[in-house]
Amino acid sequence: MIEIRKLNKTFKTSAGEIIALDDINLRIEDGEIFGIIGLSGAGKSTLVRCINFLERPTSGDVIVDGKSLSSLSNSELLKMRRRIGMIFQSFNLFSQRDVLRNVCYPLEIAGVAKAEAIKKAETLLSLVGLSDRKKSYPSQLSGGQKQRVAIARSLATDPKYLLCDEATSALDPNTTQSILELLKEINRTLGVTIIVITHEMKVVDQICDRVAVIDKSHVAEVGDVSELFVNPKSQIAKELIFPFGMLAESKVGDRKVRIVFDGEDSELPVISNLVLECQTKVNILFADTKDLDGKAVGQMVIQLPEDDRQADKVITWLKTNNMKFSKEA
Repeated sequence: MIEIRKLNKTFKTSAGEIIALDDINLRIEDGEIFGIIGLSGAGKSTLVRCINFLERPTSGDVIVDGKSLSSLSNSELLKMRRRIGMIFQSFNLFSQRDVLRNVCYPLEIAGVAKAEAIKKAETLLSLVGLSDRKKSYPSQLSGGQKQRVAIARSLATDPKYLLCDEATSALDPNTTQSILELLKEINRTLGVTIIVITHEMKVVDQICDRVAVIDKSHVAEVGDVSELFVNPKSQIAKELIFPFGMLAESKVGDRKVRIVFDGEDSELPVISNLVLECQTKVNILFADTKDLDGKAVGQMVIQLPEDDRQADKVITWLKTNNMKFSKEA
């Protein structure tokens, strides 16, 4: 378990002090996939670097498995970092090393024998689906393949935790999906606790169990992803969930319902059934849904009928069919 207690980080610049993090308190449980989301400049990347003390906090502490990182010596801290893997948006691979030697690198630093390191690296490359590219160089790989190499390298020292700092931001949607599926597989099969730093709510929706929303150096909201999507409490969470201020900008009526799809059968004609059974028209104001292995994921905003009785029928239908939804003003 990772506990972040009263963590603060201030940078001193020629223009004065910049507060990057202010009184951050979080608890990340073993085995979960935990998201940290915020807009650019919110402080999330600074936070992830403070978790493994690559960036030392100005005050506060990080407790990993009961050990205070601030109390560790340099050698003890280096040893602890082997338990906390990290992958980045820019991959950070060595261009002069082939794929196999990139994965071997942390094992070399740890003093592992060459034959053992190669065997371990080959096993990890098989895990990430790149056994056939071990002799290739980074320049010969696609962005998704580079990130798979980076993931394999991060697992070389058998970490208990994996920090992912905007790991899919440089990838196209299909490649992003494949990397997220790989991370979920690693979490499921290896039991690695994964911390995902992102500015994209769709990433959080697809992979995370819980999420912390960071806004202007503070934690604005923490909770289960499913609950956050249905009922976001903070303004920043609403802005992240509703693209481009979608709800605020809508001028059509003043009663809306946001339906959240979180694993329902993607072939189920929800809106068609609603219209037929309620015998009323509904106006779809916004939809962002996708099919993931036969499961519907995403959200849809519909305008309720002006007639109160018809609107109540729609709400009753949603409740009866166990749909996740929230009313929007």
